[in-house]
Amino acid sequence: MTTSNTANNVVELQAKDLPAYCPNPAMPLWSSHPRVFLDLSHSGSATCSYCGTQYKLAPGTVLKGH
Repeated sequence: MTTSNTANNVVELQAKDLPAYCPNPAMPLWSSHPRVFLDLSHSGSATCSYCGTQYKLAPGTVLKGH
């Protein structure tokens, strides 16, 4: 998992980081909110509805279905 600090945080995820959820383990405890799972399977990105953190799949990441 890679986090880039911009105006809106963007977290780049690898296949090993899935299933994606927010708050992620790198976030400080004081900024916690209820855990929400994020669906990256359709567009390769998702935004947390609580804090606005954007999550996206790293280039070349392959999702494997069941």
